[in-house]
Amino acid sequence: MLTRRDFLQVAAAAAVLSGGSSLAQAGARQSITQDSLLEFQPVGQVTLLNFTDIHAQLRPLYFREPSVNLGVGGVRGQVPHITGKDFLRAYGLKAGSPEAYALSAEDFSALAKSYGRIGGLDRMATLVKAIRAQRPGNTLLVDCGDTWQGSYTSLMTRGEDMVEAMNLLGVDVMVPHWEFTYGEARVKELIAKLKFPFLAQNVKDTEWEEDVFPHTAFFERGGVKLAVIGQAFPYTPVANPRYMMPKWSFGIRDEEMQKRVDAARAQGAELVVVASHNGFDVDRKMAGRVKGIDVLLTGHTHDAIPGVVKVGDTLLVASGSHGKFLARLDVEVKDKRVVGHAFRLIPLFADAIAPDPEMSAFIGKVRAPHQAVLDKVLARTDGLLYRRGNFNGSFDDLICQALLDERDAEISLSPGFRWGASLPPGSDITMEDVYNQTAITYPNAYRSPMTGQLLKDILEDVADNLFNPDPYYQQGGDMVRVGGLGYRIDIGKPIGQRISDMTLLKSGKKLEAGKTYAVAGWASVNEGTEGPPVWDVVANWLGRRKVVRFDDNRTVKVVGA
Repeated sequence: MLTRRDFLQVAAAAAVLSGGSSLAQAGARQSITQDSLLEFQPVGQVTLLNFTDIHAQLRPLYFREPSVNLGVGGVRGQVPHITGKDFLRAYGLKAGSPEAYALSAEDFSALAKSYGRIGGLDRMATLVKAIRAQRPGNTLLVDCGDTWQGSYTSLMTRGEDMVEAMNLLGVDVMVPHWEFTYGEARVKELIAKLKFPFLAQNVKDTEWEEDVFPHTAFFERGGVKLAVIGQAFPYTPVANPRYMMPKWSFGIRDEEMQKRVDAARAQGAELVVVASHNGFDVDRKMAGRVKGIDVLLTGHTHDAIPGVVKVGDTLLVASGSHGKFLARLDVEVKDKRVVGHAFRLIPLFADAIAPDPEMSAFIGKVRAPHQAVLDKVLARTDGLLYRRGNFNGSFDDLICQALLDERDAEISLSPGFRWGASLPPGSDITMEDVYNQTAITYPNAYRSPMTGQLLKDILEDVADNLFNPDPYYQQGGDMVRVGGLGYRIDIGKPIGQRISDMTLLKSGKKLEAGKTYAVAGWASVNEGTEGPPVWDVVANWLGRRKVVRFDDNRTVKVVGA
């Protein structure tokens, strides 16, 4: 017998196949309800709610998950390094389903018409309040970082809009990464405004090697004493400007982590939770080295995994990015051990969730003074614009082309950031969209002479950060994007031997090691970098074109995958 739910799921599939009539789109969205998203059979005494890598996104958005996410060494072929149809098969997800849209890149543009935007802090607030009402006194909300950076309003308020938003959301504890790019003094100012702990066990004072921040916070939930230990991104002064945090040193420091776990147990903790911004593969390795971690909530690499990954006795949770998901993990604790658990990664389908009035009012207040800038339309895209991917993203290609043209360069470089919303075909490109790709505190678009050898060295260095077989030497981003240049990469080779066949696209000539080229880029970690802010470069370029289209980029040939 065909039920109403079955009919609506068929309607959703029909929308995908047909390009989406309004009736089919409505059916797809009606098949998702707030109640269905909240469906969960509670387990045990403690409910851990977790999100990470929101990157200052207050409103619902589109965000395409990667179609390529290569793993090397022992993690090759393991989550999160499976994508597309392989990912859907691994988790038993039906193509064209709401979960397939939220969790993969398969048919993204078509499914976006059916299912719409995801996320929004007012939607997240609604779900958090509902779960807290269901589990009063049992729930802990954890923010795993990259929260204060990534939007125009966060840049203008220097992170304060997100501090206020997290206070309003009722976060119980957080850990940092991009937060540090506001500089030491501003970070301390913002921490003073938080209504919850800011933890980082692995950040030390460079002079005395003392802890800069608290490392552990204790809570009682459902009669269980639990400890949360915080881990900041260990490579912050390498991936981001060192001059912004000159008095602090970072590292993985898993030996220190072991001491923190042991100390928490000694102080009576029955459940030990690590909130980390290491990145998934680093945390997977750390979970195998540090004993006694019951739950490890991981961030930084933006992986959305709809199941718990077990490493020994540790439950590893990856809750995606950009506010797309709220992760819920219920645990039953007995004799200081987790004896049962239940998990759900909840996608925040914006059309299905009633916005929380209090959070909606706050978001409106934050955005109102900036509305003219945010809403300014620069151009339209005829193709999908996205960022995520190990080697290319069409929005990155757009930025690279703008740098080439506006800075009169032969080659352009753009960092392999994993943050930045997507835009489906036919979308207007607004000034807000540009800031969502570029809003950092060191945005200057430089134009510099570089030799062919230096360019190869840069690509080799970044490739090793991504494809070193030891996760502890990985920094968790994607490959630096290049404009005007093609190359071949063998990810299985050691550093210095991965990059070859570097070719100028315009002339077809091979790059010469000793020759100097005009290179434009942005997000340099060097202090005193000169040039216009990259958002102005991109906005000026878009304003002269009005309509753009960037199709699949095949200028990077990947082997050894």
